[in-house]
Amino acid sequence: MSGTQCTAGLGLQTVENLAAHSPAHICFIARNATKATSIIQRLREKHADLSISFIRCDMASLSSVQAAARDFLASDDHGQRRLDVLVCNSGIMCVDAAVTEDGYQIEWQTNHLGHALLIKLLLPLLRETAAGGNDVRIVNLTSQAYKQAPHGGIDFATLNTPQDTLGNFLVPGHRWSRYGQSKLANMLYADVLAREYPDILTVSVHPGYIFTDIFNGVPFFTKLPVFFIAQGQTLKVEEGAHSQLWAATAPRDKIKSGTYYEPVGVAAKRTTGNANDEKLAGELWEWTQKALKDFS
Repeated sequence: MSGTQCTAGLGLQTVENLAAHSPAHICFIARNATKATSIIQRLREKHADLSISFIRCDMASLSSVQAAARDFLASDDHGQRRLDVLVCNSGIMCVDAAVTEDGYQIEWQTNHLGHALLIKLLLPLLRETAAGGNDVRIVNLTSQAYKQAPHGGIDFATLNTPQDTLGNFLVPGHRWSRYGQSKLANMLYADVLAREYPDILTVSVHPGYIFTDIFNGVPFFTKLPVFFIAQGQTLKVEEGAHSQLWAATAPRDKIKSGTYYEPVGVAAKRTTGNANDEKLAGELWEWTQKALKDFS
C-alpha cells in the first residue's frame, strides 16, 4: 500500500490505522523527512513486526514525483513486486495564488497533476498486481468543494497562470474556485481511470468536514462560510480518515469503481453539472496526458 502526504492530518491517521492491522507493507510519501522518520520509529515501537518505509516527495514538483516513483519501483523494502492500494491524499487548500517551478497553478499541480503523474508512473505495477488476480485500488481524495469550481469546471486556458482572478466576486479571493477546480479534477480523473482501467477499482471520496492542519492557513474570512455550512457535520481527524480507509479496505462487493463516496461509504449524488460532465472528464484526461507526456 502506498499513500501520499502522510505525516499529518488524514494521511497520518490512515497510516496509523493500517499499521494496527498487520499490513504486508506500507510505503508513504511526504515532504518532511524528519517527521516521517519519527512516525516510523513510533509505529515500529508500537507494532514490532510492522513493515513500513518512507519516500520524500513534493507534489508541487513533477521531477520530485518522478524521482519518488522511481525510488519506490527500485526499492526492495515493500517485499514482493506489487502495489495493491494507492491512496492519493496529499493536498493544499485556498493558498495564495502562485505558479510552480513547472509552470502550473500551484493548487492545480499539488492536488491534481502531481498525483496524476504518480498514478501514471505506478500504473504498470498496479496493473501487474491486478493481473495476478488481486484486488487493486486507487483512492482519490476529493471534496464537496468541487461545487465551488468556476464556470465550466476547469479553466484549462489559464492553468499556466496563478489564476488570481478565477471564479467570481462571490468567492472570497477566488481561493475556493481554485481549490474547487482541483477537487473537481480529483473526482473526474478517478472516473476516467475507472473506465480506462477496469482491472483496477478507482473511486473518489469526500472525507467530510474535518478541520485539520490544512485548514489552519486559510484566511479567516475565506474559511468563515465553512464553519456555518459544517455546523453539526464536523468530524474529528481520526474519524475523517474513515472514508479513505473504507475505500481502501471495504469488501469488493460493497464498493463500485468510478463512484463518488461521502462519509462513510455512501455513494453520493453529484450536485453540479460539471461533476456529471463526461465530456469535461475526457478533456481533463487528454489535457493531463499531454502535460505529462515527457515523464516516464
